[in-house]
Amino acid sequence: MPASRIRVMLVDDHDLVRSSLMIALESYDDLEVIGEAGNGAEAVELCGALRPDVILMDLKMPEMDGATATRMIRERYPKTQIVALTSTEYQALVTRAMEAGAAGYLLKNASMDDLYNTIRDVYQRNSEKR
Repeated sequence: MPASRIRVMLVDDHDLVRSSLMIALESYDDLEVIGEAGNGAEAVELCGALRPDVILMDLKMPEMDGATATRMIRERYPKTQIVALTSTEYQALVTRAMEAGAAGYLLKNASMDDLYNTIRDVYQRNSEKR
């Protein structure tokens, strides 16, 4: 096991999506899923307690959408990087998330390798800035 694992938080309003992502991501030795939230408001609160390195953020959620949560998290916890996830390309939401500070985005039909590589790339880019 690597000395330092990338701490990942999952945010999606579908339990099955979060559970599936958790199982898949935990298969990588250098990733650790440290928490999950079902909407943007929960994500903001949980981020303060857990301080993840990277958040996988769904964009369409009840209570608070992913773009709004991204903006709040990036303002409060600038070291936490966010990868926006969406099931279809809602260009307006993707644009809002990127303007809010997301480090990148992926469609939910991306491969696990693409997701893993995006998490690592976002984390490494942020680590180089420190």
